Amino acid sequence: MKQYLFTIIVTAAITFVLTWAVWRLSLRFKLYPGIRERDVHTTPTPRLGGVAIFLGIVAAFAVSAVNPFFQSIWTPPQTMWSILAAALLIAVIGVMDDLWDIDWMIKLGAQFLAAGIITVGGGLQILSLPFGDLIVVSSWLSITITMFAIVIVMNAVNFIDGLDGLVAGVCLISNGVFFAYSYIFTRDSGASSYFNLSTFLAAVLIGACLGFLPLNWSPAKLFMGDSGALVIGLLMATSAIAITGQMDPSALDPERLGRSQLVGAFLPILLPLLVVLLPLLDFGLAVLRRMSAGRSPFSPDRKHLHHRMLDLGHRDRDAVLIFYAWTAVISLAVLLMYVGAREDWPGQYLPGVAFGVVGIAACLVITLSPTRRRKTAAGVAPDPIPLEPR
Repeated sequence: MKQYLFTIIVTAAITFVLTWAVWRLSLRFKLYPGIRERDVHTTPTPRLGGVAIFLGIVAAFAVSAVNPFFQSIWTPPQTMWSILAAALLIAVIGVMDDLWDIDWMIKLGAQFLAAGIITVGGGLQILSLPFGDLIVVSSWLSITITMFAIVIVMNAVNFIDGLDGLVAGVCLISNGVFFAYSYIFTRDSGASSYFNLSTFLAAVLIGACLGFLPLNWSPAKLFMGDSGALVIGLLMATSAIAITGQMDPSALDPERLGRSQLVGAFLPILLPLLVVLLPLLDFGLAVLRRMSAGRSPFSPDRKHLHHRMLDLGHRDRDAVLIFYAWTAVISLAVLLMYVGAREDWPGQYLPGVAFGVVGIAACLVITLSPTRRRKTAAGVAPDPIPLEPR
């Protein structure tokens, strides 16, 4: 655990210094685009924070390469080099898009190429699915499923990037929970070493988000842009696949492992999905909305989830905190279900379920309360807050 904490601290410190440097350089050389029609902010703000995040991640990989405690994840080294190569590709494409708004087909092609580098070059593939004894027989089917999973998570994380501190905070919380799960699950599995790729990537992401968040908190001095959100999504997907996709489906038999390990088998899939579930739903509705209006499904508008939160009456900072609350409640509820069922802890799944029910109810009240207060005061529903879309 000390080595993981060291990784988090080093990554956070390096990322913070690099974030400050990128911010100063962006201002000095005016490396920021103009205000777009869908933007919420009204002052041109640099969007190259992803450069600092990527370089902070590279630094963490470099430190781990010379740390004897992490030699197991560098043996053989092609997986780590493939992850770095894929992240570099996404960072470069993201920077190009942050500066010049490149065509969406180019971005999507680069995302699939990056997913292919990790899947084929790095050998990280979903070989089995935790549904009975389902095994992905075909290597091409395994590659295809894995690539689509990576691309979907990447875009889902990027999709929620619309308010100051939103992606950095949400991913900090979700990766914190995933880190705790991965460490506990590895320990419970009886592994000779607790150092594995999944837990390491979660620790690196925690550090990168911690280091970036101070300058990204409202009012943000620097945005992470596509280069940051897509790289974070790439590593989150890779981390989940590293621990879930390699499992032997026969090991998921509840008669052999009991409920604790069965929940553990589903948790790496549940956590990423639960973190990006609302953005994916919003994306699906956006596609239907735009196509029904005869527009391209990728044309931007001001009807995303964070825009609707603002129209409900929330300030941008309040909306971000509510997103944090939803992420924490859902992620921790699932983690508590796993922890509660191991070692005969009293209540088994009940603490996690109770926490989830109470937390979701509280989040619903907080989410809907601004509209109710404003309706009560005025007697009618208010007009949406006149903000510039972001």
